[in-house]
Amino acid sequence: MSGSRPRKRRRPPRSDWELPLLTHWGFRPKQQRLLVIIATAASVLVGAVGLVAVIGSLGSYTPERQASAAAVVRSGAALPRDFQGWTSPKLFAPISDRAKDTAPLTAKEVFGQKTLTGEKKLSLRLVSRKLDADCSAALWGEDLIEQVTNAECTQAVRGLYLSSDRRYVGQYTLLNLRDGEAAAELVESLETLHRGGWTLPLESTKAAYPAGGYTEAGAYALGHYVGLVWIGRADGAEPTARDDYVSLALTLRGAEKAVYRRVVAITGPAS
Repeated sequence: MSGSRPRKRRRPPRSDWELPLLTHWGFRPKQQRLLVIIATAASVLVGAVGLVAVIGSLGSYTPERQASAAAVVRSGAALPRDFQGWTSPKLFAPISDRAKDTAPLTAKEVFGQKTLTGEKKLSLRLVSRKLDADCSAALWGEDLIEQVTNAECTQAVRGLYLSSDRRYVGQYTLLNLRDGEAAAELVESLETLHRGGWTLPLESTKAAYPAGGYTEAGAYALGHYVGLVWIGRADGAEPTARDDYVSLALTLRGAEKAVYRRVVAITGPAS
């Protein structure tokens, strides 16, 4: 006999624990593995009882890839991958009730300025604007539309911008709600609602959000209004160190000057 050691058999590749039936029921691969181990180790009776208990404790799971794909189809563009919401500053208290700010918005009032200028020579040019009296025409997502309907949204004004260097796309949407409480509730709800509903992008031959591209968004309560900021690179790529999204968002929020003017119309200019 040779003194050489026998070769070790190569282990077969590990299963990825993707069982079609369990995947259909909404279980992650790790959860499926746990279920299989429990079912194998236990007796028929005990295993059945344990399996039911584990299933109840694990909860449901929707594969992200499928959810994201469905969202892109419904919205016509990528959902924002990063989102933040802000409550209304005290400055907007005079317009916390629409009854004190009854004049309807106009597209010219909000987006009359064709160019918004920011720091570092950042410039955003308006390429499209639209006002909808039916807020559901500017939004998608059943839960989101239901909430803005309950908040008595009467107007949605959208403006689409392209940076002068054609590197960035940004859209600002202003929603006219019943009062500050409704605005605050919407901003808070959007922390989760934005994953399954968002503002629809305006159509333009000059600027568009690439389907599946990376975008960021923010929601701002401004008295009885809610401003939605949506920004991204025109090529859909994720931001790099060169991309200052903070300045980009601040520049796009230049459209909020219309809301500030409404505060001044009620309180008078600051002394």
